[in-house]
Amino acid sequence: MNSMKQTTEVLLHLAPAEVANLKEGINFFRNKSTGKDYILYKDQNHLKACKNLCKHQGGLFIKDIEDLDGRSVKCTKHNWKLDVSTMKYTNPPGSFCQDELVVEMDENSGLLLLELNPPNPWDSDPRAPEDLAFGEVQVTYLTHACMDLKLGDKRMVFDPWLMGPAFARGWWLLHEPPSDWLERLCRADLIYISHMHSDHLSYPTLQKLSQRRPDVPIYVGDTERPVFWNLKHSGVQLTNINVVPFGAWQQVDKNLRFMILMDGVHPEMDTCIIVEYKGHKILNTVDCTRPNGGRLPVNAALMMSDFAGGASGFPMTFSGGKFTEEWKAQFIKTERKKLLNYKAQLVKDLQPRIYCPFAGYFVESHPSDKYIKETNIKNDPTQLNNLIKKNSDVLTWTPRPGATLDLGRMLKDPTDSKGIVEPPEGTKIYKDSWDFQPYLDTLHAAVGDEIFLHPSWIKEYFTWAGFKNYNLVVRMIETDEDFSPFPGGYDYLVDFLDLSFPEERPSREHPYEEIRSRVDVIRHVVKNGLLWDDLYIGFQTRLQRDPDIYHHLFWNHFQIKLPLTPPNWKSFLMHCG
Repeated sequence: MNSMKQTTEVLLHLAPAEVANLKEGINFFRNKSTGKDYILYKDQNHLKACKNLCKHQGGLFIKDIEDLDGRSVKCTKHNWKLDVSTMKYTNPPGSFCQDELVVEMDENSGLLLLELNPPNPWDSDPRAPEDLAFGEVQVTYLTHACMDLKLGDKRMVFDPWLMGPAFARGWWLLHEPPSDWLERLCRADLIYISHMHSDHLSYPTLQKLSQRRPDVPIYVGDTERPVFWNLKHSGVQLTNINVVPFGAWQQVDKNLRFMILMDGVHPEMDTCIIVEYKGHKILNTVDCTRPNGGRLPVNAALMMSDFAGGASGFPMTFSGGKFTEEWKAQFIKTERKKLLNYKAQLVKDLQPRIYCPFAGYFVESHPSDKYIKETNIKNDPTQLNNLIKKNSDVLTWTPRPGATLDLGRMLKDPTDSKGIVEPPEGTKIYKDSWDFQPYLDTLHAAVGDEIFLHPSWIKEYFTWAGFKNYNLVVRMIETDEDFSPFPGGYDYLVDFLDLSFPEERPSREHPYEEIRSRVDVIRHVVKNGLLWDDLYIGFQTRLQRDPDIYHHLFWNHFQIKLPLTPPNWKSFLMHCG
């Protein structure tokens, strides 16, 4: 195993006041202690950053006075021009792309610019591709983000979500997994789980697997919040979880190795993977927003990534102000189109031999979520594949459950009719029924829990959560299925400035959010100390905010930074007693 793990280096730290003063468009900064220069580009809430260093001969960029859009900078040495909104050089056209830095917010609303080092760790110990025999490398799609890879005499599985819901009860599988999915998991020599979201880390699936093979080797990246942070509390018995450093080759046998990389936008939780067999790379970027800070290997044999969108409560669960049905529909349409164009451009830039859109095959199938299902229009993989074909020569594969791609055949002759074997005629592709009840019963069991007989659970819970010193007042309302107040449910205010629970909104100026949550899910989340993704990404809330501002620090805390162990309700009840 190569022990050179990838690290992050802080190049620039901006104080909260400097972040607040960032202007729209181009901002220039110098790190006074190192003398190095940087460019930050702001587009509403989106930030991009790079070194102020021309790739041509290392000249310094200045504002381009001929640029009317405020997106372009000009090098003082040879007048090369860089469009900072795309990080592409426009003069000379088609020359270079500027390497982006990772932009991260700190706990106090300050900002860090980070560089991954080394930036391209897969280039350590390079290997030339060898010929593959037919049948030597086969990739079988099971469902959503779950692929079963045969690599010589080894088997590897990605992200097994094959039964039950994800995000409490909001997401259900769109595709019917092959009937032998459990046998396939039991045969795996290694399983890679990219991150802790429940459509990738599926405890119902792993529970089933652990009953048959608790020692199956599972590999995860060394993220700030451990992928399996909730394993003990879940009751799932797995005995062979391996946490590996980023950017270091993990040697499986003489032909097979893999490397886990971090996401540039969510390094504390998201990862992606490069699997290499006999010099042929399989790149799986999973859900990463900017995998490896945007630097990825070109000419991989096979690339797979998410494509669908719709994996957020925004804007479907919002109401009031601009959030009309027309605005939502237009926003969703625009965002999906942006995502399609981004993925198509990424494929064009990376030029893999074959591209497969996956990790977007979920449906809001519970009858109570009919509105979300109808509103949350997702991208169609065929649309994306057509866009890719228009812009490049990359082959595309839209996977169906049980379909197998033979990499050796496809690389030798993309027109080989045996290169992709579709599931047998009559195979059920789409699910038409879901076993809701056992999972709803588990959630519903929390509603009558003894904790909630004592109103002081509210203070206990939010004190445990540990988010405060932030000017935001939130009203929490427990509701029924239809988001009407739950009879006998709690309706209360939390003032996060001093973590108090006032009877009415304070008189000072303050941003305000109203969060209505289905009572079974919010109580299940509270009782078990779970992350609020179950509420938010699972569409189990309805939200209003005044003013209409996204409170990043608040949501980031409740979605990623809650304590690793649940509240001590046993001690709480003894104290109440």
